[in-house]
Amino acid sequence: MAGPPELEGAVGMAGPPELEGAVGMAGPPELEGAVGMARPPELEESSSRGFSEEQFRAACRELDQPAPGAAGPWQLQVETMGVRIYRLFHEQSGLYEYKIFGGLADVPPKLCADVYMDLDFRKEWDQYVKELYEKTYDGEKVIYWEVKYPFPLSNRDYVYIRECREMDVDGRKIWVVLAKSVAVPQCPEKPGIIRVKSYKQSLVIESDGKAGCKVYMYYFDNPGGNIPSWLVNWAAKSGVPAFLKDIQKACLKYSKST
Repeated sequence: MAGPPELEGAVGMAGPPELEGAVGMAGPPELEGAVGMARPPELEESSSRGFSEEQFRAACRELDQPAPGAAGPWQLQVETMGVRIYRLFHEQSGLYEYKIFGGLADVPPKLCADVYMDLDFRKEWDQYVKELYEKTYDGEKVIYWEVKYPFPLSNRDYVYIRECREMDVDGRKIWVVLAKSVAVPQCPEKPGIIRVKSYKQSLVIESDGKAGCKVYMYYFDNPGGNIPSWLVNWAAKSGVPAFLKDIQKACLKYSKST
């Protein structure tokens, strides 16, 4: 799920539409911005441009991991409205990677995954989408996404691939979406827009045993440019929970229209 651009780029933070402020969807722009050290295994580089079976299974395992300890490298940044956001600082880059744990009441997991993957519908409910579409280049489906940033910041755009799988893990049904930026010659950079060249996200959704779903997300991107650090704190504390509210409303609206 990707959030609002406010979250984008704190020292580098924003994500493609998917969880994002793009949850490929790409992550929420609010969540954007962090750099990668000790990346979760689900996003470790594979030998091909796509994603491996192990990357999907590793993402599923995150749902059962205990909360990161206070003494560990992952630090709890904020806990609000049932959402816990952890971040990992990378000294060399000055950016953060993020892990988000939360849930959506009254939203079944398949519905959440469908909404996250529906790019056309995202244009209706995500106010930060400037341009968003999927095209096939050389046999590969690629998503282009431009995110609106507040004045005087320049808009950011993403070129990325994503894949959604419905996994069966010991009888549990889990939906996993993996996304990462790629270089595509047919999608050159545009004047006045900053291309986010380093973006990775994983989204995992499972039933909460009731009418809703549990959600885990890993997010990292480097928005580039100079973005004030206060924007990052605001995004984490306000942007992410706000994005989850928006996607929850979108899911309820989506279920009525389909």
